[in-house]
Amino acid sequence: MASAQSSGGGTELGQFLRARRTQTRPDQVGLTVGPGLRRTPGLRREELATLAGMSIDYYVRMERGKETRPSPAVLDALARALHLDDAEHQHLRELAARAARYAPEPPPPPSRTVHPHLKLILEALRPSPAYIISRSMDLLAWNPGGLALYAGLADWPATQRNLARYFFLHPTARTLFPDWDELVRGCVARLRSLAGTAPDAPDLTHLVGELLLKSPDFAKLWERYDVVGRKRIQKTFHHPQVGVLTLSGQSMNLEGTPGQRLGVYTAEPGTPDHDAMLLLDAIALEPAGHRDMKPEQQPHTRP
Repeated sequence: MASAQSSGGGTELGQFLRARRTQTRPDQVGLTVGPGLRRTPGLRREELATLAGMSIDYYVRMERGKETRPSPAVLDALARALHLDDAEHQHLRELAARAARYAPEPPPPPSRTVHPHLKLILEALRPSPAYIISRSMDLLAWNPGGLALYAGLADWPATQRNLARYFFLHPTARTLFPDWDELVRGCVARLRSLAGTAPDAPDLTHLVGELLLKSPDFAKLWERYDVVGRKRIQKTFHHPQVGVLTLSGQSMNLEGTPGQRLGVYTAEPGTPDHDAMLLLDAIALEPAGHRDMKPEQQPHTRP
């Protein structure tokens, strides 16, 4: 079973290369496929090595995690051969950099404390739904609409409120989002990108391990090793309490925090979507707040 944790820095680098290789068709890189059945999905190792101008033995060592110090020229050649986009190319460089300095000791989990002034910002943003999440998508703070927007999430204990866990394990998520398939692809890509540079982080390994065990959909997407997800400015919710509403969303990094992000949704005043947003804020039962968690309080069972 795949996981966020690796046995060495080169393992993640090799996994990423293998995933990109097996998902790249020969015709995408200008190769002509001869007659007969190909046993290998995507490119063969020797085909990629030839395209990148390196020996097959060297490439095989990279994919197996045994070559941890490829030069920038080698990385650039692989990126060109695989037609990686800018974000994927940068991720490849970051994986290689981490492989070169790999340390077996996992880093401590980041602080979950939310600064008081950030909670004041959440309240000031009402009636726009807003929340603060950790780097691994734990919900740390919210205003009433920010929690109520994800229907049913308030029924879970605060220690289990995580957006990735909600998307894959909460029964309401698939009906709440008409574009659920696209949404979860972006979610997994974000976690995959984080896992590439912090594969041993305890907050991430626990979440990924749980989702790999409980969600076949997550496991399938995790195996693809996509690190770039499509970001949509507008998102439609089929909310069981306020009906269908389409909101414009924005997410931003919060300076001076350990990877925390602010998410906020807005709607044009005077529109039905804005009216539904006002109603959501009014009927939300739980006031703005947050619950800090210690590492040992992380959930171990499915809600």
